Amino acid sequence: MSDEKTNSFEEIMNRCKGAFSNDYTKSFAMPTNFMSLGPMFYQGMFNYNEQFKSLMQAAFDAFMQTQKEKGLQVSNPDDPNVTKDYINLLKYNMKLSTESTNSAMAASSEYFCKKMRETANAWTNTILQNGQENITDFTKRQHKILEKMLVEYPKAIKEIKSEYGFHFENGGYELISETEHFFLYKIQPTEKDVKINENGKPILFIHPYVLGPNILAFLPGERKSAVHSFANMGIPTYIRIEKDIAITSAVQTMTGEDDITDTAKFCEIIFKKHKVKATLFGICQGGFFAILAAASGKVDKYVDAVITCVTPIDGTKSKGLSEFLDETPSGFKNLEYATKTLSNGNKVVDGKIMALIFKLKSIENESPIVNFYKDLAMFDRPDGKEVEISKTAAAINHWLLYDRVDVPIEITKISFAAYNTPITNDGTLPITLFGKQLSLKHIEDAGIKVQACYAESDDLVEKESSTSIAKYINAELTPFPKGHVAIATSWSNPDTEYAYHKRFGDKQQYRGPVRFHLDLEEEIFKHTPIQNKAVAPQKAKVIQTSKAKRTKSTNSPKKN
Repeated sequence: MSDEKTNSFEEIMNRCKGAFSNDYTKSFAMPTNFMSLGPMFYQGMFNYNEQFKSLMQAAFDAFMQTQKEKGLQVSNPDDPNVTKDYINLLKYNMKLSTESTNSAMAASSEYFCKKMRETANAWTNTILQNGQENITDFTKRQHKILEKMLVEYPKAIKEIKSEYGFHFENGGYELISETEHFFLYKIQPTEKDVKINENGKPILFIHPYVLGPNILAFLPGERKSAVHSFANMGIPTYIRIEKDIAITSAVQTMTGEDDITDTAKFCEIIFKKHKVKATLFGICQGGFFAILAAASGKVDKYVDAVITCVTPIDGTKSKGLSEFLDETPSGFKNLEYATKTLSNGNKVVDGKIMALIFKLKSIENESPIVNFYKDLAMFDRPDGKEVEISKTAAAINHWLLYDRVDVPIEITKISFAAYNTPITNDGTLPITLFGKQLSLKHIEDAGIKVQACYAESDDLVEKESSTSIAKYINAELTPFPKGHVAIATSWSNPDTEYAYHKRFGDKQQYRGPVRFHLDLEEEIFKHTPIQNKAVAPQKAKVIQTSKAKRTKSTNSPKKN
């Protein structure tokens, strides 16, 4: 027994000596990679903080400008409410700071504990020379992870611009009309052998103001595009595009009435062209303005259906953001604190501040340090293999970083009201336009059908908010897996299980938005005599295709 112990000890000592031998020094010696890990790591952390800092700076500038204009009312000692608001604001800032710090410390602790274990294992493998990852390979891998995250990833995010979103200058889109606020474009199919059925039921997309339009044409080349999901089925597909707010004075001062009036004008143009009422389709905030258009009565002649996706119909039921607004001291719950003044004197709501609000409401998950460690983990696979940067990841981050746009104040006031005042029991919205308070009941009375799609894991617009319309009027509710943007990104791919044109669910009881739209088209043509015999075969073909896809909903769509 003693000899065995001695041999084992001698063997270990020989391996330790071998580790420092000339032959092994090449693999054991600390490379320059090791020396650069620290600077790279903290440079990355600095970069993430700087991105967040730019949002905070915009908010600080707006706050100070508003305070200056208000004359720093806190100097009035006779108004205890003002002093109370400032004390509450300080408390609220401390709360957010504490939550951010705690989450950052937790993320940091988790990361470094993991790396300490991996480092110990790498040293052990080095001494034992057992063929597993030694300290040199380990440091090389860590260097490659940081290089991938801090150099290659930002580069990929910038380079995806040519493939991401709308590029009207490159063709594939036809400018149909415009107002002083919007352009109306027609979407052409990206599938070569698909032709638009000009006699079919058209659809008009309404993009959100805050998120911009590009999320609706996410990656057309990768077959991930909401608008092309319709166009590639031969559906006449249109989108209303907001003009550049930075250089268009009419957009800067736009009101809710302007929004709906322009939507009605475009719907009239589409109706005259196709002789069939359109479907309005809106994602997030765009869906809310589609609902407002339908509730206003201005589109009754031209629209018979509305599809909303992850739309905050009743913002007060969106717990995260409504709670954030509730906790904001009353004296500072004012849009003036989110505005900036443009060179022409017009005021708009700063897109950076809007982005900051969405981060602050979930600061425990959205602080810059937490996001830094999240991205670091994304590139650090458990099996040690290199992670390829997907176009989807690059495009989503391009959207988050570069698609922040300013919003007209009057438009923001509408969303602000929706998040602060609930819909009444009779379906009356907290929105007054055209001299009257809008009601969801008008949508039902006008015979407009509604489909409300929601994301099961949405932490931005929770299910209770996006499905609340069904409490007041008849609406078809359709759940999709994953989070807020998945409907526009993942499920717009026609090859996925929850593609727009399919039925899904345990009993195939749910319809994707394309399926919903095509079924409405089939129902319309079933009960409407076709006046133009020359187009009858084309319509029949569309309806036939619709039936085939509905009965075989798990298959990918066939090309027309």
